[in-house]
Amino acid sequence: MTRILAAGLLAMVLAVVAGPRFIEWLRSRGIGQNIREVGPERHSEKQGTPTMGGLLILVAATIPYLVFANKTVPSLVVFVLTVGSGAIGLMDDLAKVSRKRSLGLNGRTKMLLQLVLVLLVGWVAIRFAGVDSDVDVPLLGVSIPFGGVYFLVVFLVISGFSNAVNLTDGLDGLAAGTVATCLLAYTGITFLRHEPDLAILSASIMGACVGFLWYNSFPAEVFMGDTGSLALGAALAGLAVVTGTELLLVIIGGIFVVEALSVIIQVVSFRTFGRRVFLMAPIHHHFELRNWSETKIIVRFWIVTAIFAAAGFTIFYVDLR
Repeated sequence: MTRILAAGLLAMVLAVVAGPRFIEWLRSRGIGQNIREVGPERHSEKQGTPTMGGLLILVAATIPYLVFANKTVPSLVVFVLTVGSGAIGLMDDLAKVSRKRSLGLNGRTKMLLQLVLVLLVGWVAIRFAGVDSDVDVPLLGVSIPFGGVYFLVVFLVISGFSNAVNLTDGLDGLAAGTVATCLLAYTGITFLRHEPDLAILSASIMGACVGFLWYNSFPAEVFMGDTGSLALGAALAGLAVVTGTELLLVIIGGIFVVEALSVIIQVVSFRTFGRRVFLMAPIHHHFELRNWSETKIIVRFWIVTAIFAAAGFTIFYVDLR
């Protein structure tokens, strides 16, 4: 328990202390956010805000993990998945900065890179980390044997949550705060499962997110970019895979499921019926266009996330007993 708390605290302090110099370094190199023209009008004032802040999160989380953890295979699997996804996001961010547009890597390239990473990490997880192809069903005490298609399940979970967190990262502090709350639940889950290295890694990333929020809260001084959002989504998914709680993640990370579904519903509805269900998707933009203030949307989404995370943790605790 002491190492877990120390890891989370150290990650938070590192992010807060290193933040100002890191943000200045981004500014000095002209690494700023390019805002989508199709987004809400009020976002135009965020043009040029330093981005790629996910690098700060990754570095702040990596140091305590390396210091306090014993580097067991399951924790290394999640760590490599997180850093690897962050690297894909970094490539995407660099492409956006160099082109001075909001579009980075094309979808196929990003998906292919994620597929290669998931196949590599998934093979190591099954071969050396004790992960099997059965997925536990919460509260029912049964498991679903996926067998040979388990790699597809893993890819859908990891890619799905990486991109869902990326979609959620549209308001100042929204993604960092919601991910930190979900990681708090997974820190508790891994602790109760007697997997201290996973708990240390989860606490480290959570602490880094909290420290990052010091500068990312409204009005943001820095954005995490795809470097951060893809890495954080992969971290959540990786923790779910190595703990066999993929279905439970749907509850704990319910806010990301809602964000992703809002985009899917919007696209399907418009292409099928020529009508939009939401004023704009993802759904947080819908509330912006309903004239909710940015801070109101963020705080309310944090509250909903806390409810989802608490519900998921409670279900896990009931199953454990």
